[in-house]
Amino acid sequence: MPTFDVVSEIDHHELANAVDQANREVTTRFDFKGSDSSYSLAENVVTMKTESDFQLDQMLDVLYAKLAKRGIDLAAAEPGEPEIMAKTATRTVTIREGIDQDLARKIVKTVKGSKIKVQASIQGDQVRITGKKRDDLQAVIALLKESELELPLQFKNFRD
Repeated sequence: MPTFDVVSEIDHHELANAVDQANREVTTRFDFKGSDSSYSLAENVVTMKTESDFQLDQMLDVLYAKLAKRGIDLAAAEPGEPEIMAKTATRTVTIREGIDQDLARKIVKTVKGSKIKVQASIQGDQVRITGKKRDDLQAVIALLKESELELPLQFKNFRD
């Protein structure tokens, strides 16, 4: 019986490369000269540090450009609120990965509501779709691609 898995993953190596490139650009840009501006990456959280709120916005734009260039979907990035203290401003950007339970239920509800003859089951941080026909599975992939979900989805382990 054909199956595939719906997952939401990012390439951690590309994320690290994007942060490194953004760091390099901020250190060489003229409008950041003399400021102590930097990016740091811990797990899936990018922390931006600089001197003003305006520079934080510019740093966010630089980070988004580097992420997009490296093939990381910007829908996975969730910026936090800027924290402005005396002479420093920081902001965190969380790169979300994995399908949480609420989104998994929404995916299952969307698939079942489409009346396509497939079964959807939640398995941890992914959703497995099982059907008798390959065409039905391809119809589910097309349905999920056009549906408005808050995370970028990938389709893996397609088996006949």
